[in-house]
Amino acid sequence: MKKFLLSIGVAMFIGVASFAQETTTLPLPKVDQKFWQHESLEESGVYGVNTQKAIQFLESKKRKPSALIVGVLDSGVEITHPDLKDNIWINKKEVAGNGKDDDKNGYVDDVNGWNFIGGKDGKNVSGDTLELTRLFVKYKDLFETSKDATTNKTKFASEYAEYQKIKDQYENKLAEAKQGAAQYGQLKEIFSVAFPAIEKEWGDRALIESNLMSFQPKSKEAQQGMMLFGMVPKEEWEGKSMKDFLKENLDQVNEGDKYYKEQVEINLNTELDPRPIVGDNYADKTERFYGNNDVDGPDALHGTHVSGIIAAKAGNGIGMDGIAGNGYVKIMSVRTVPNGDERDKDVANAIKYAADNGAKILNMSFGKAYSPDKQIVWDAFKYAEKKGLLLIKAAGNDNENVDTENNFPTIFNEKGDAIVNNVITVGANTMDVNVLKSGFSNFGKKSVDVFAPGSDIYSTVPKKDGEYKNLDGTSMASPVVAGVAALVWAHYPKLSALDIKKILMESVNTNPQLADISVTGGVVDAYKAVQLAEKMYVTRKLK
Repeated sequence: MKKFLLSIGVAMFIGVASFAQETTTLPLPKVDQKFWQHESLEESGVYGVNTQKAIQFLESKKRKPSALIVGVLDSGVEITHPDLKDNIWINKKEVAGNGKDDDKNGYVDDVNGWNFIGGKDGKNVSGDTLELTRLFVKYKDLFETSKDATTNKTKFASEYAEYQKIKDQYENKLAEAKQGAAQYGQLKEIFSVAFPAIEKEWGDRALIESNLMSFQPKSKEAQQGMMLFGMVPKEEWEGKSMKDFLKENLDQVNEGDKYYKEQVEINLNTELDPRPIVGDNYADKTERFYGNNDVDGPDALHGTHVSGIIAAKAGNGIGMDGIAGNGYVKIMSVRTVPNGDERDKDVANAIKYAADNGAKILNMSFGKAYSPDKQIVWDAFKYAEKKGLLLIKAAGNDNENVDTENNFPTIFNEKGDAIVNNVITVGANTMDVNVLKSGFSNFGKKSVDVFAPGSDIYSTVPKKDGEYKNLDGTSMASPVVAGVAALVWAHYPKLSALDIKKILMESVNTNPQLADISVTGGVVDAYKAVQLAEKMYVTRKLK
């Protein structure tokens, strides 16, 4: 489940600003912000992953890549996207559109992957509730509306205590969502009038301080807009045109308005249950064969963005380049995540599907606070580990210490012991060395392994969303690491998943800011990783 991120300007306007102590800061490096995740720390001062130097090193060693499949467990992927279509996995054992399970794997016409949140009739789940909402409904029935409610409170004492906590969290979250919906609704109403008025009167002036000081808006709407503009720090608009700056902030307001309304109407709606669309026996956690082959789904924005970071076609002169976008990595779309919290049964089945159908790396850019069926997800983790897969997962976007706060799926059981060793959990970093950890990113000295670029990442999105877009989140940082892992593993295919994990974790660029909030204290570096992989190959006399 995504968490909406406020821009500084918007946050200040609605009173959510945060303040930092004065520190000595370094100037921001001059790099192309659209592609900053590829930057070299040594050459630019930006904690990117040094993609180009890694590729040059591999070429110098005459390392030829082997084909490698990355499973993207997400909202769906627009497989016809111009920058992705050549790098989408094709199940060659399946005949497209014949309505048969040609490869006898239990999934009919799974040509590019599978959709575990759709029905046999082709319908799909778009929005779903949070796991918090589902537990609230379950326990409310047990302890408040059931005819045995009074007896149940004593009979199920531990569950009743859990219900008290869940009820409090649910009610607080609903109140917060309603407040957010009201605030963003107001902002949308104001901005949609004020910003066009500013743009019209501003004309083609350069967005610089002297022009701002001399600008005298004539209309009431433009005057109101400039009052709002005055709340925004210089670094938020510097280097942009007025048109681009206004559009960026209006887009964020529209997204915020949509996000909070969906929280109220979908994610926290106790009356909503879209599961009948899927048509499975939801209570049967061992059931595996359900869903459909629509790997795009109704809203593939998130999964398409993730996929582009990993494997958007490199060197084609359009959009952007994926970290492993040179044609050897193919994206398998496994639709698992709705607009809401993913369900444990679907996550477990998605992992097993990808493992059984040739994926070597899984990217899992999702997470939630509760996991009532976490054991079946752990079993799937173990299944993937036995099959030699590497799992990359996002740390989450709540700015919480996940050593102490729950963020599922996790590899740690109730005793704090790791149940598998083939998972890398990823936090997000910015391009600003002064404040390296992204403000939203979760962290944890034990639970977050590495950091990777995750703020303001430009990547592919569906055509209806503009084809390319900047997004923030550990959801973006995770595929950066998945892309680096794919780049390394494809060129050194005789290494194991645990070898790749070891290489990525031992080749980070460390920084004191990350030392106490992650296992490695650093940001992944593809160039250092391939150097370490080369050394491992030579030492082991592998070819």
